[in-house]
Amino acid sequence: MEIREIDAAVITAAVKKLFMDCNYFIGADIMDALTSARERENSPVGRSVLDQIIENDRIAAAEEIPLCQDTGMAVLFVEYGDRVCVANGNFDEAVNEGVRQAYEEGYLRKSVVDDPVFDRVNTRDNTPAVIHTKIVSGSKIRITAGGKGFGSENMSAIKMLTPSYGAEGVKRFILDTVCAAGPNPCPPIVVGVGIGGTFERAAQLAKKATFRPIDTHHPDSRYADMEDELLSEINKMGFGPAGLGGNTTALGVNIETAPTHIAGMPVAVNICCHAARHASAEI
Repeated sequence: MEIREIDAAVITAAVKKLFMDCNYFIGADIMDALTSARERENSPVGRSVLDQIIENDRIAAAEEIPLCQDTGMAVLFVEYGDRVCVANGNFDEAVNEGVRQAYEEGYLRKSVVDDPVFDRVNTRDNTPAVIHTKIVSGSKIRITAGGKGFGSENMSAIKMLTPSYGAEGVKRFILDTVCAAGPNPCPPIVVGVGIGGTFERAAQLAKKATFRPIDTHHPDSRYADMEDELLSEINKMGFGPAGLGGNTTALGVNIETAPTHIAGMPVAVNICCHAARHASAEI
């Protein structure tokens, strides 16, 4: 089979554009959901907050400036074709250079520290990125990139449930996690749920779920119904836009699943604020 060569500079340029775009331009799925929520919101204060969010997102796009001051930690999900060879560099270095250029040249806030506990010195270019790579068949590289803010990230949780908890136990843990988060993740939120795999796989699935358009559903109707039920229950909590009350606490609930061990049923909940930054490109 013929191997396709991709220059590292091409990857860097693509990553740079993805992170600038996702920080300037909110996705159509989020904007549509915000607009629809504005029409359904029963709280005058909630409607006012949604109006401000929508106006903010429109200004950010028009002027190409960050839609939120927390421009996030760089996270990428990569489908890497098995017939691709990177020339003049390596893939991870090319990605991190793209992140570096985006955050420096795009005037995006640099929020990464080099040591999590002791030194906590800012790396000054928002690297290193968190890169999840899956090898797939083909000669292309598909990248979905996002800037994950930590006001919402800090409200996320994982629990190693056992099968005896069943579907009701899964739903209870998800709802309890969102309820405990309250107004802290800057609602309206997007709730990503990962079910199955192992401890770390469930968390990865939950993050990936936040990158999925919220106008889509899990392909299994049982999980799709669970997504709709959870969204309805979350919006009954009443936290509302910006936590000031109302019936728009969440814009969407996305569930991703994977096979797991006979003795386990891990569930992870990754919460994302309404600044759900993500963009995709194929090289």
